[in-house]
Amino acid sequence: MERRLFDEDHGLFRDLAREFNVREIAPDYAVWDADHMMPRRMWKAAGEQGLLGLAVPEEFGGAGMPDYRYRVVLDEEFARANHLAVALAFHLHDDLVLPHLLAYGSEDLKERWLPQMVSGDKVTSVAWTEPGAGSDLRGIRTKAERTNDGDWLLNGQKTFIGNGISGDAALVLARTDGSTGRGGRRSFSMFMVEKTTGYTTGRQLDKMGVKASDTAELYFDDVRVPAGNLVGEEGKGLEYAAGQLPQGRLAIAVASSAVARTVYEATLKYVGERSAFGERIADFQNSRFVLADILTEVEVTEAYVDSAVRAFNDGTLDAVSAAKAKLWASERAKSITDRCLQLHGGYGYIMEYPVAQAFLAARLLTIFGGTSEIMREVIGRSVTA
Repeated sequence: MERRLFDEDHGLFRDLAREFNVREIAPDYAVWDADHMMPRRMWKAAGEQGLLGLAVPEEFGGAGMPDYRYRVVLDEEFARANHLAVALAFHLHDDLVLPHLLAYGSEDLKERWLPQMVSGDKVTSVAWTEPGAGSDLRGIRTKAERTNDGDWLLNGQKTFIGNGISGDAALVLARTDGSTGRGGRRSFSMFMVEKTTGYTTGRQLDKMGVKASDTAELYFDDVRVPAGNLVGEEGKGLEYAAGQLPQGRLAIAVASSAVARTVYEATLKYVGERSAFGERIADFQNSRFVLADILTEVEVTEAYVDSAVRAFNDGTLDAVSAAKAKLWASERAKSITDRCLQLHGGYGYIMEYPVAQAFLAARLLTIFGGTSEIMREVIGRSVTA
């Protein structure tokens, strides 16, 4: 089926994104994967090419391109090049931190942070998840208390934080009402927290896949946070997090769709070249049936996710619709990469083959940004309300 999501300008941007992958990432990606870390020069190069903060207005150094189709192009090119860890790192920076600053940050906060995030001089992470609070943000225990001079003291621990070691700052969700137990609707606030005294990183977590994107634990021990680093209003942290859920979950759906398409095309090429019992793998009826199912799922997923992208651009993508897109696309990516790996046989189990890396990366997609079970609960509540 013909996709009609993009126009000529997106094609030109795709050329830029593809060149960036070839020139700046491909030569060293295997080293970054082994080191579990990407160098700052990669971020700086992305900033120089105008690939960061696409939606940031020009007055803050951005491209002023809120059209989400450009982010789709970027994710598709990362997937095609098998640079999935870079896609994840960009997602944290561009689809989670930036939208909160754009929507709720003060002019001072935007002036101080956005230009540096666009240029790659500042790399950011999202510090919400804790050892005892993942999908249930009301279980967060990290707390921020006001000082006599109006600043805040932050104490607590976060985990599974992407860009946690390499990043310069984190968007932190913390309890600010002094309560204990499960928090209420107005119990939490958001802060931009720079690495400073008392802000330390724990061990680097050894993930199954996307290893070039570092992931760590964070510790806050009496970290002083300036009053001006409060994002929006006190007590509205949960409201803000919920308000930006559509973009965060749409981004995961887009990545899932891109991974599914890329793995299908690589598998189609492989079974056309590989032989067994004197025949191409592609000529066995089972292979054809599996490929037929996969291609149908890939095209259905692309159509569904493309529709969600259009809705986001129109301002009509709500949290439930984004949950549907993420649930469908991420589950398809997990299933498709599994079946494609099977068609590769033993080679599919070897890490130098992109299908093996995609298989491990896809397993994250049904967990990250809200598990599939949470997505089903969100959707289920909407249809039974």
